[in-house]
Order: sequence, then structure tokens, then C-alpha cells
Amino acid sequence: MATSGSVTVVVIGDLPAPPDVRVVARIDDPRRAPRLVDDIRPQVVLAGLGRDRDAVLAVLPELTTRVPGSPVLAVSGPGATDPAADVLAAVRAGARVHLVADGEAVFGAGLAEVVLEEYSRPADPAQVRLTPREADVLRLVVEGLTARQTATRLVLSPRTVENHVQRVLRRLGLPNRAALVRYAVENGLV
Repeated sequence: MATSGSVTVVVIGDLPAPPDVRVVARIDDPRRAPRLVDDIRPQVVLAGLGRDRDAVLAVLPELTTRVPGSPVLAVSGPGATDPAADVLAAVRAGARVHLVADGEAVFGAGLAEVVLEEYSRPADPAQVRLTPREADVLRLVVEGLTARQTATRLVLSPRTVENHVQRVLRRLGLPNRAALVRYAVENGLV
């Protein structure tokens, strides 16, 4: 377990940070978060779903793609009208709520069942936000290219392509590439 003050954290929004972490940056404008987090590479990103909820949710997919090693702790505060919806939206956008010490997901009482049940359903196509790179990969998957062909075309490694595909599959709650292609075509994602 980390010692007091040893965990580095970037805070997005106007959240108070726990006293036993080292805040390396505070970001007021969520649109700046992906680039700064990519530069800083903190151990944890603390993202507030308060007054800038929609802006924070909009950057989560890019944030989790650019710095997959920095877990995002999405916090829905007491002023939230629907905390379960906030957490579900954050999870669908790519956040993973982590207990820093051992990487386990953490949800307040009553939210875990709601989030897990809802997360297992395919996402509403109107709410799916793909990063530009995910959209590029998805377009080539729909065209029938393999991971190796897609990687060559986009100048990526095949593993990175597969990571993008797996992330999109999880976000949409789909079992495989064939289901992904069908879903993307039927719902106009490409």
C-alpha cells in the first residue's frame, strides 16, 4: 500500500483532494485534461462530475485512451441529481473507478448493481463517443481489415489496434468483432 503523500494525483474540477495524496496538478478546464495528464502521467486522475459534468464526460474517452495506466476516479458529489446516472455515464465514457491500492472497482452503496446491470447492456448509439483514433480503427474494422492491416494503415502496432477494438467492444457491451461491425453499420457509427 502507498505511504502517505506518495500517490500522485491530477484533479479535474473543483474537488477537494484527500489529505494523503500529492496533487501534482489541478485542471479547471476539462478540455485541457488529456494533454496535461499525458504529460504528467499521474498514478490517479480524480475527475469531478459536478458543475462541469458534461465537459468531464466528454474528455474521459480520450483521457483513458491516452493514459490507460492512470486510473480515473470519477466522483459524483452530494449536489448531483442522479448519482447513479453520473457514475454510469462516466463508466460508459471510459472511466474506471479504482481503489488505488489494489485496482478494484469501488462504488457507493446501491450503485454497484445498477452500474453493472446497465453497463452490460449495449450503449445507446446517440451517447457513444469514440475518440478520433477509435473511430479510425472502427472504420477499418468495418471495411474488413485485420488488426495487422489496420495497424499498418494507421501506423500503429497490432496490439494497439486490438486494445482500441476491445475498448470499444466493452463500451458498447458487445461480444465480438462481428457484432461490432453489425452494430456500427446499423447505428451509423461509421
